[in-house]
Amino acid sequence: MCAFTREESKPGRVPSFGNVPPLYKGHYFGPEVEPDVTEAEPEPSTEESTSTQSKPAKVAAGANRLIKSFLFGTEESRKEQEVLERSYSTQLMRGKYVHEIAFHQVKPECSPKYVKLISEIYPQIAADPLNKVHLVGSWRCVVGDLDTFVTIWEYNGYAGFHETYYRIHSDHKFIDYLGKLRPLLRSRHTNLMQEFSFWGGTAAPRDLGGIFELRTYDLQPGRLLEWETSWQKGIECRRQVMEPVGAWFTQLGSLNTVHHLWQFADLEHRKLSREKCWELPGWADTVHDTVKLINKMDSKILVALPFSPLK
Repeated sequence: MCAFTREESKPGRVPSFGNVPPLYKGHYFGPEVEPDVTEAEPEPSTEESTSTQSKPAKVAAGANRLIKSFLFGTEESRKEQEVLERSYSTQLMRGKYVHEIAFHQVKPECSPKYVKLISEIYPQIAADPLNKVHLVGSWRCVVGDLDTFVTIWEYNGYAGFHETYYRIHSDHKFIDYLGKLRPLLRSRHTNLMQEFSFWGGTAAPRDLGGIFELRTYDLQPGRLLEWETSWQKGIECRRQVMEPVGAWFTQLGSLNTVHHLWQFADLEHRKLSREKCWELPGWADTVHDTVKLINKMDSKILVALPFSPLK
């Protein structure tokens, strides 16, 4: 099966492009990525089958899903009608969640220590059932603001955010962690965000491999509603050819800011996907209507850390 492979990070090595070998163009159009018309009956689960399942096959499956997003549309876009027909109460339910995006700018020589440190504490925070939070993902920036690490958390509302922060800042393990963290950093910044209701929810944990793109738009004050109206029309174009992860707007921190997160097999996959967007009706109009609302744009290419639920 045609697919890229992802190298595991060696102890002490910080994830980078070295974990995402490139594909060549032929992979995007090979017969191995034809859409599945039928699904085979699953084999009975046994310990032997689980233990003998090859890792390359798992990685290949992730690559094929990302490439199918480009060739045949994402699974989300194929279920677009179901999304549109969801009840109003279900759409409001996502309003329960508050997302925090944290940017840590690390001293270049301290990156291995930083990754080791957060690899120990972040999963512990997420695994504690008394904390009202889930870890969405944690990444290293490999194009853009280098030596920057990005983490997204999902809290059960503002009450869950406050309760979780209160608990962890009262825990001696977390206080020790902060003492070790601060000397490794150049700066840090967080925003609290809300999901766009039309998005349908932040992606659940998955292991498809590849790279992520975090796009950030600083909007003119008072233009968020206009942005959302225009962007909602065009976002379905992108969802037809790209694998979506999440879309949020800030409520605390850097205001009038929108973050979108996408996943690709590699940079060539990203390039071809974006080119295909321009062939779809509605996308050009969306760009025309939204670009005038933007003060500043930013794009970061990210690679997931080993413990990240989304990778």
